[in-house]
Amino acid sequence: MIREKPDPLALFGDWYAEAGKSEPNDPEAVALATVGPDGTPSVRMVLLKGYDPSGFVFYTNYESRKGQHLLAHPKAALLFHWKSLRRQVRLEGPVSQTTPEEADAYFATRARGSQIGAWASAQSRPLEGRFSLERRVAEVTARHAVGKVPRPPYWSGFRLTPLLIEFWQDGAFRLHDRLEYSRGAPGDSWTTRTLFP
Repeated sequence: MIREKPDPLALFGDWYAEAGKSEPNDPEAVALATVGPDGTPSVRMVLLKGYDPSGFVFYTNYESRKGQHLLAHPKAALLFHWKSLRRQVRLEGPVSQTTPEEADAYFATRARGSQIGAWASAQSRPLEGRFSLERRVAEVTARHAVGKVPRPPYWSGFRLTPLLIEFWQDGAFRLHDRLEYSRGAPGDSWTTRTLFP
């Protein structure tokens, strides 16, 4: 049975900490679902870079496919799946942009190679060949050979503020445990209900 807590972030924190100890790779990996301009859903993996009562934060190129989707239709869903724990957490809610200060602070913590890559990659656009990418990396590396690499103006973060959080725990014979927290708007109190598997 899932042990219900008044605050779903406290329960998420417990599960996230356990995943950090048991998952062999990237416990912070999360599937991000967005909606394109024609209403077609799209999903891909991103990395969670922080969470608090205001929401769950990840970073990307705003000119990428997911960036364009979120800027045009600022709602999304996230799904964590921790196979080692046989658990998953699903979240849905509105998405907002992080502040430039938040993005600058996180960008400064990235490895220099990742900072260079953020400048060199025209994310989600067609690539003529690997050499074209390597040439761009070399050009950016030469341009920023000395000093700090600044954050590209098109690279920043998004914050999903959940209105729904569902915790799922695997059960024998597919009789899983499901606990859902929901609220009408950010800042509202959470209500809970148990769902059939």
